[in-house]
Amino acid sequence: MKMIQTNKKGQTMIEYALIAALISIAAIAVLTTLGPTIAQVFTDVQTAM
Repeated sequence: MKMIQTNKKGQTMIEYALIAALISIAAIAVLTTLGPTIAQVFTDVQTAM
């Protein structure tokens, strides 16, 4: 019975790792896409000051 419980804990850890990896990939994709736009907003704010 202990083997079954240990396997479930390992499976849960792998699932969390996969979720974290997917979130990281999504964040990188969004920041890569919106990076120039965000930089332009900060440049506009800086020049307005």
